[in-house]
Amino acid sequence: MRTHILGYPRIGSNRELKKACEQYWSGKTSLHELLEVGKTLTSQHWKLQQEAGIDLIPCNDFSYYDQVLDMTLTVGAIPERYQEIASQKSELELYFAMARGFQKDGLDITAMEMTKWFDTNYHYIVPEFQKNQEFKLFSDKIITEFITAKRSGVNAKPVIIGLLTYLLLGKEKESGFDKLDLVQNLLPVYIRIIKELEHHGAEWIQFDEAFLVLDLNKKAKEAFQFVYTEIRKQFPNLKFIVATYFEGLKDNLSLAVSLPVDVLHIDLVRCPEQLDEVLHSIPETLSLSLGIVDGRNIWKNDFEKSLAIIKQAVSKIGSNRVFIAPSCSLLHSPFDLDLEKNEEILSPEIKQWMAFAKQKVYEIVNLKKLASENPDYNTLQALAENKKAIENRKTSTLIHNQDVKNRVDVTTEEDAKRNNPFNVRKEIQQEVLQLPLFPTTTIGSFPQTKEVRNWRAKFKKGELTAEQYDNLLKQETERTIRWQEEIGIDVLVHGEFERNDMVEYFGEQLEGFAFTQNGWVQSYGSRCVKPPVIFGDVHRPNPMTVYWSKYAQSLTQQWVKGMLTGPVTILQWSFVRDDQPRSLTCKQIALAIRDEVNDLEKAGIRIIQIDEPAIREGLPLRKSEWQNYLKWAVEAFRISASGVEDATQIHTHMCYSEFNDIIQNIADMDADVITIECSRSQMELLNAFADFKYPNEIGPGVYDIHSPRVPSKEEMLQLLKKAHAVIPAQQLWVNPDCGLKTRHWDETEKALIAMVEASREASEEFALETL
Repeated sequence: MRTHILGYPRIGSNRELKKACEQYWSGKTSLHELLEVGKTLTSQHWKLQQEAGIDLIPCNDFSYYDQVLDMTLTVGAIPERYQEIASQKSELELYFAMARGFQKDGLDITAMEMTKWFDTNYHYIVPEFQKNQEFKLFSDKIITEFITAKRSGVNAKPVIIGLLTYLLLGKEKESGFDKLDLVQNLLPVYIRIIKELEHHGAEWIQFDEAFLVLDLNKKAKEAFQFVYTEIRKQFPNLKFIVATYFEGLKDNLSLAVSLPVDVLHIDLVRCPEQLDEVLHSIPETLSLSLGIVDGRNIWKNDFEKSLAIIKQAVSKIGSNRVFIAPSCSLLHSPFDLDLEKNEEILSPEIKQWMAFAKQKVYEIVNLKKLASENPDYNTLQALAENKKAIENRKTSTLIHNQDVKNRVDVTTEEDAKRNNPFNVRKEIQQEVLQLPLFPTTTIGSFPQTKEVRNWRAKFKKGELTAEQYDNLLKQETERTIRWQEEIGIDVLVHGEFERNDMVEYFGEQLEGFAFTQNGWVQSYGSRCVKPPVIFGDVHRPNPMTVYWSKYAQSLTQQWVKGMLTGPVTILQWSFVRDDQPRSLTCKQIALAIRDEVNDLEKAGIRIIQIDEPAIREGLPLRKSEWQNYLKWAVEAFRISASGVEDATQIHTHMCYSEFNDIIQNIADMDADVITIECSRSQMELLNAFADFKYPNEIGPGVYDIHSPRVPSKEEMLQLLKKAHAVIPAQQLWVNPDCGLKTRHWDETEKALIAMVEASREASEEFALETL
């Protein structure tokens, strides 16, 4: 029996990679210093797994920004607009330009599109493909990282995004071809990479083919067979692992077990029921990797359950054909639970139920030892401690609240309905709000400067009193309100300077949540989030945002939006309890947000935004399971939003979402205004709303906030015209793609001034059509 890890977190125990990248981007450190941080981190991660006793240790799982972008650079799929940078700059400068855009040295180049990695909160950079796209080995990162690992004495297993998954993750940038037509062009580059790895002594290679758990057409299935047959012909002696995760193989099972590879990895956390069928179907030539330690959540593995799974597999195919692994890459797990030393933040009782990436490595090793014939004393002690923790969690009084359960039980369909349909509400809202054509707003947050973060840190350490901290935040809030008034934004926001994170902030004020000091996970690039932990029944003991919204509204005669995070996003962006259905936890959160919405309305806030950027992210990977999820997710949003009067305008915001196939469900949410990220895709996403004739109002983002690049007024005006070509002027709002928390003030000011100017020009140009 062998153990292996599919991938390890790369940010470091103290977010060293985040800090190093941001220092480099700001010009404070050199490229050499950044590369040294990367080398140190990879070495530390290999050593940790080696010392724990992992048999096959991943390499090429480290990335300075994103593993898909790494593959794009590796195979030379560099869009034409970056060719000048490619000829003048270093490889890493080109790489960051593709991820973040580039605006200096006389060049002004947009970033590549970014979207969610399957159903996670990790974002990847979307490959761009042209008809007859040519590929070449451009970056040798995969090879050099393997050579480094081997020289370090590490039994390294290169991890590579599989050829078919890489192509399917990408987007055709011109019509008239299918990205799968590029298989023949790309395969020689993969062959060359494998040949180089074999030459340098690689024995095992892992191909991540997550698309094997998605719905595949006949052409894709045939392409899988072709690619792996060709690879096996070329490399009869190498050992290949095909890794699937996030779902079960289901109707792709016969395809997966027929591929000429050595090991098939399956996710038995997300789809435990697939084991019987896989064991029944697996040929004698194929070994099986059991993904039994949850790579996406923080709960301790139940050793007894996992040992039963291992025993079932061993009895069917023998221990020499069984591998033990996490369900997926540990990229989605926080780094190390041992760093959680503050018992006031994370209580010992809840901490004992948890395991982060480092602890999951040891769980995998212990499971292998426990599955052997003669586990040693220390391993048996680990089993006893595991049993105790699992039992403690089941019986803990911290988890259950009967009042919350009763309230969920008496919720009715009427709680998810507004008083009147949108066309009636729209007239009432316009009479009350008196907003102009093409009204401008932002998505909520404004830059959280170093000073703001320092105030929060000092307050937490007791170096600032509550009154001092409150006064500083009030000054920053007033400054932001005044500035928005000055440049002419129509619907203001208070800036959210009191908030740390859009989910953590709410979780801190809701019962049923726990928190960590260092439970960071990567969201994209240098952006890290610290998801709260939902361990018990959720309810709202007190108002959460009313104080700051009411204060901001008192400063101005203009409307100020109340800003909330929606129930589905709070669910998706937390580590969620696994002892009840997610739908039930989501309904509990929805009722808590409903109470907050109603209190905001009572406080005089007439525009309330309930952000749901994660609603599409939560879709099951198989379309056959979508409707059940969408039914409870849409219901949860409507419960949160439907307690207000018709005159109160409800907004929502969504990120990186292909809406075509769920547009009816988006309409069913019945938000008065929806804002979406559109600028990186050049308004392509709006086609779904146009074809569907979306009835409510919509604010397509006119500039990309995930890049430091500042777009011009003309550029934003062109995007508004694109939007207007498919959406009537009376329905359009003007706003950035997302919140401005991570941006600097100088970029923000320039971009928002240009945005307001673009809105006014559009309003003048299209005013006649509304008469």
